[in-house]
Amino acid sequence: MRRTRLIPALLSAAFMAATPALSQPSPAAPENPSAPKATTEDEKLASLFEALRRERNPDKARGIAQEIMADLNESGSATVDLLMQWAATAIGEKRNAAALDFLDQVTLLQPDFAEAWNRRAGLHYAMGDTRKSMADINQVLQREPRHFGAIAGMAAILADAGQDELALKAWQRYLEIYPADRDAQEAAIKLSEKVAGSRT
Repeated sequence: MRRTRLIPALLSAAFMAATPALSQPSPAAPENPSAPKATTEDEKLASLFEALRRERNPDKARGIAQEIMADLNESGSATVDLLMQWAATAIGEKRNAAALDFLDQVTLLQPDFAEAWNRRAGLHYAMGDTRKSMADINQVLQREPRHFGAIAGMAAILADAGQDELALKAWQRYLEIYPADRDAQEAAIKLSEKVAGSRT
């Protein structure tokens, strides 16, 4: 696969978000949050995405993006968090089959948890299976359309496949959500120039 120098760094941010810390939740904490709590969490996330969209300082925007990714990593389930931690450890140790098993279990236990699909997309990409990676990215974006990490992964896969116009559209969508990302700006500019050149 051909890749620009930006792609490895962007994909690292895209797919391998911070691993949820193994916490000690209260025994009374429910596996599935109640509706009012979920609404509060949804409102918090919406507020963070709005702040990210408005922020023009790259360093401040990066802090907001990290906070968003931390929120997206919160499953609300101690079991899922443990499986995600095991998957991250297995990925770090290059035990890809084990990591896939753990992530498969998470998608079965909590199919609405977008970050499990995102992590598995990254693993499929690292293993060279872009078809499965793209299928998992589709699952991520069905659950969280603003997941800029998954959109960056999609853009990279499309660019690798030579589908420059689609890759450019993906980067443009990414920049609507996270406009202060300098690497994404550069990737979009380079693709825009390439697409314009191919039309002349």
